Amino acid sequence: MKAIAYNIKPEEKENLILANHKKHDITIIANDLNLETLAFAAGKEVLIVFNEDPISREIIIGLKQLGLKYIATSSFTTSHIDLEAAGYAGFKIANVPLHETEIESFKRMEQVVKNLDNWAAGKCVGKACCCPNDCGAAARTLNQH
Repeated sequence: MKAIAYNIKPEEKENLILANHKKHDITIIANDLNLETLAFAAGKEVLIVFNEDPISREIIIGLKQLGLKYIATSSFTTSHIDLEAAGYAGFKIANVPLHETEIESFKRMEQVVKNLDNWAAGKCVGKACCCPNDCGAAARTLNQH
């Protein structure tokens, strides 16, 4: 998958590169994600979020306009993401389903890459799923018709 990671710290960058094993094309940017830096995400499928960067409705609209479909956060919490706007825009969202204090940075990056692997294979990310839309319910409804 083609992904972009904004506002990445040196330790996170190193761990992400090691966890990725050159499977996914990940562009790494030290700048914060904001309306001025949003254009760097053009041509990508996935936004990788670090440090609980705020992902507002305006950012989500911009990401959608650029063609992104997924948001992967390296954190347990998703309170920094406008889930309502992301759901309305149709984004798939994944977190690291263990609280950050429980696991080291490398393990979090491994989970982020695992989420990318599953999305690339057309699979659900399981316990890491934070999608605001009930994909399972939608699939059950479609199968009944």
